[in-house]
Amino acid sequence: MLALRAGRAFDGERTLAGPVTVITENGTIKAVEQGHPDVAGAEVVDLGTATVLPGLIDTHVHLCADSENGALDRLPEFTEDHLDEVVEDGLRRHLLAGVTTVRDLGDRRWSVVEQRSRHRQRVLASGPPITSPRGHCWSMGGEASGDEALRRAVRERAERAADVVKIMASGGFATPGTAVDDCQFTEHELRVVVEEAHGLGLPVTAHAHSLAAVQRAVAAGVDGVEHCTCLSRGAVVLPAELLDALAEADIAVCHTLGSTLEPPPHVKEAFERMGMSLAAKLNAVGRMYDHGVRAVSGTDGGIGAGKGHGITAHALGDMIDAGLPNRAVLASATSQAARACGVGKGMLRAGWDADVIAVPGDPLRDITALHHVTTVVIGGQVVTTTLPSARRE
Repeated sequence: MLALRAGRAFDGERTLAGPVTVITENGTIKAVEQGHPDVAGAEVVDLGTATVLPGLIDTHVHLCADSENGALDRLPEFTEDHLDEVVEDGLRRHLLAGVTTVRDLGDRRWSVVEQRSRHRQRVLASGPPITSPRGHCWSMGGEASGDEALRRAVRERAERAADVVKIMASGGFATPGTAVDDCQFTEHELRVVVEEAHGLGLPVTAHAHSLAAVQRAVAAGVDGVEHCTCLSRGAVVLPAELLDALAEADIAVCHTLGSTLEPPPHVKEAFERMGMSLAAKLNAVGRMYDHGVRAVSGTDGGIGAGKGHGITAHALGDMIDAGLPNRAVLASATSQAARACGVGKGMLRAGWDADVIAVPGDPLRDITALHHVTTVVIGGQVVTTTLPSARRE
């Protein structure tokens, strides 16, 4: 048993006034209690005035990517040993940032899918994203064309026990020559993938930068949309009927925010040409939230020097800048992210997985507290802490 004493808590949905004690047993949360009760036989960790909250979830990462520019392009050059090192380094960065669950949305030839059980953190994985011939991220091995090939691609993911099916509904900035502001699949083809996946119990999330790709993905019945940039004729365009459809279908939208550096010159030029400035992106994020569209946090971690692993705090800061309230921002990386990923995490409540982090101060008042994670607990075990060692009672 473990008893975490703290000044206050955010339980994934609401604030719990302090002091509080989170009690865990056998990898799950046994109770969250007001005050500091005695817990016989428990290892007690006194976190002082810190805030405890569920371990963060990054719903969009690429663990095969090494956080350097051109990371996805260089994947075919990696040896197995080097790839293992890249994955381990990415997970280490996430751990230091308080991320206890990651959802990998694009590996090369099943490399992440096959090693999910090796790591301390929970790793969910899609395998290679389904893409059109020579489409976005084609070198990962997920090219498919035609109804039967698309169905086979989905069945292969089910057979390999993938956690989610990802499909590239539009081109992407990281693959030169693909149609970022257009579509890679028809609405019919997207529907074929969704129907096959749902029949096999798998959710589908669609990478979509263009307005037309987002519209087709929503019409096809996807469960999530990645980026959801809605580019059309050099601008970000958000028709009211699309916002209504996203909200009514309760589709999880991952805006893939967060960056520590400007993008490479060729990517920055493409952003500017298509009207995808940070200001335009944040305005869209705010408008979607005001319209009731469900947001989940994800970073696209690993794909570039400014998009490294472990930048969730930066992504959440961007959501604050977009006008979202702190509570909704924290939920996007905890309870809402867990719901989108289909895992029993993201809440500090009895019966949920005992993944817990601590930060100084109060992130409900100042989101930058998440830049200073002091303690990480996974499955009821302290895996990293900068605080004094625990004592037994």
